Amino acid sequence: MKQHILTPRREQGREKTLDLPDTQVRQGAQAGARPRKTLDLPDTQVRQGAQTGANMEIEENYLERVSYTWSEDSIRLFATPSRTARGLFFYMQEAGYFKTVWPYFTERANLNSFLVVCTLSGEGRLQYEGREYALLEGSLFFIHCMKHHEYHTVKGKNWEFLWLHLNGMNALGYYEEFVKNGFRILDIREKELTEQTLRKIIAINQKRELTTEVRTSGLIGTLLTELIAQNTAESRQAILIPEFVRAAEKYLEQHFREKVPLQELADMLHVDRFYLIKEFGRYVGISPHEYQIELRISYAKELLKYSDLSVNEIAYACGMNQTSHFISLFREREHSTPARFRKEWRPGPAERGSREAEGRSSQRAGE
Repeated sequence: MKQHILTPRREQGREKTLDLPDTQVRQGAQAGARPRKTLDLPDTQVRQGAQTGANMEIEENYLERVSYTWSEDSIRLFATPSRTARGLFFYMQEAGYFKTVWPYFTERANLNSFLVVCTLSGEGRLQYEGREYALLEGSLFFIHCMKHHEYHTVKGKNWEFLWLHLNGMNALGYYEEFVKNGFRILDIREKELTEQTLRKIIAINQKRELTTEVRTSGLIGTLLTELIAQNTAESRQAILIPEFVRAAEKYLEQHFREKVPLQELADMLHVDRFYLIKEFGRYVGISPHEYQIELRISYAKELLKYSDLSVNEIAYACGMNQTSHFISLFREREHSTPARFRKEWRPGPAERGSREAEGRSSQRAGE
């Protein structure tokens, strides 16, 4: 993996632009106008060199307009992922720390990359999917760079931020999960932890080691997981979930081992059965029937791992009168039979005996 760190140098009162072969740079006619840079590239290529970063695929009709107005202590780091990283991991394409002044901005589209920007101080603006968002201290955005976007420093202010261009086999899936309830700017709850994660990604990519790509992938995965978790929680809170949906959830959690006809549940909640199915799916993500099955399978897994009940007894304990149906359903959901699951997840007799002995020994020591 190749890395390049750029520490941009700024001339007094002037924006920095880069002179590239096969790249047209058109300066605005008026004084102070933002420089326009249009890259005319054939189909999909890999951007290389100091200006364009490293190994970010450019699609046809790629557009980028930029103004390089940031401080001398800003950092821009490029990384070229290995074939293994491309096939298995999340990987960093570019990352850095910028302390910018107006008229800093970046506008682009049709770049095969995902971008995370975390504001440390100052104020910026993001234009994305037809809307403009304020970027204040502690805010973070996660966007798909194939879509047209523009972000800039507010006039008369500074804007300090950490940023990460990333990609990977599962990157698109994580992004789609993040925006499934609508795009939003996050107000980071664990600001110090998020900053620390981004700084770690930058730090470990400044020097190549055998574990660099694996560690980077782990950090990116942790970061994206936290972003999705917070966004999901905020989206759920922002949506006024009908009381009958919450009541249905609670009832199924308490009675999942029983037969719960949907019509009876709807009557109890004083709603139409089809309306219950529709709204439950809208707010919970699955139907009431699927929700009950998930609860039963989770309980079955707990019993298989921690009890001595037979598969037949577990089926009945989960509310299923036919063991064959239970086994079929378990195999369909877990891609394994109950017996195989128990064998894989439950310690053998010798290991269980050793753990029990350790527990008794610890108990005596504490007496």
